[in-house]
Amino acid sequence: MPVLLLGPRLQTKLILAMLSRLIPVVLCGIALAQAPAQAPPQQIDLTKFPAAAVDDVVVPVPSEVFNVLDKLGSPNWSAELRDNLGQSSGDRAQVALLLGTVIAEGFIAVQAKNAERVKKIGQEVLTLADAINVRSAVIARSKSITEKADARDWAAVRSEFDGALQDVRGAMEQLGDDDLAQLVSLGGWIRGTEVLTSIVGKNYTPDGSQLLCQPELVNYFSRRVDEMRNTRLKKSRLVTKVRRLLKDIRPLIKRDTITVETVQKINTMTNEVVVTITTQES
Repeated sequence: MPVLLLGPRLQTKLILAMLSRLIPVVLCGIALAQAPAQAPPQQIDLTKFPAAAVDDVVVPVPSEVFNVLDKLGSPNWSAELRDNLGQSSGDRAQVALLLGTVIAEGFIAVQAKNAERVKKIGQEVLTLADAINVRSAVIARSKSITEKADARDWAAVRSEFDGALQDVRGAMEQLGDDDLAQLVSLGGWIRGTEVLTSIVGKNYTPDGSQLLCQPELVNYFSRRVDEMRNTRLKKSRLVTKVRRLLKDIRPLIKRDTITVETVQKINTMTNEVVVTITTQES
């Protein structure tokens, strides 16, 4: 997800919360439709979506976003899965960002209908949550992910991954780790953006590229990172790299038409950061 990544003329505060609720969630909805592929609309009117408020941001219900993104057709989701989920370095910033990328991977695995991969990811979510002291928040989710994957109940698995992110964020905030909670969301958004640019780049159309226009969302994340209260965390090399990514992406997604070259550039940029997160470079 969710991912995330909607039209260029969003009103202020209408920011997709795929990162508040898991950005990659958006990605998961693209492929399930069986209808013939159609060009997605250049603009999505979020005021027509059922919505919820998260952090004073209006958030469309993910399932409604899925219905719009289905118009991209049926990408090869299996080809988008990473061979390796990455490893924890023990550094809290890296673990939080890694957890976000792993949850994002869960949505991609659901779209690929890969039950074994989904179950492995569910266990990895539990391991990473344990590393940042919020294991108890996701034990039930991890078990349910396994059960629903065995039953091939993909909608339910998707819901459990979405719930896992919310539970982790809630537990972190209760512990006073709001900054880490934001990094989980950012990790998910970065991985989600990497996958979406891969999909759009492989099946490029100008209309499809408009799904990447998200200036308000990027501005939102930039502000949240800038406002981090944990100075040591904020100045860490990995968080500094994430801040630079947000700064570099901002001018690329403000354009009325995003060229295929720009889509590929964003893909390269996000891929480099994902590699950094998943290879313990903190």
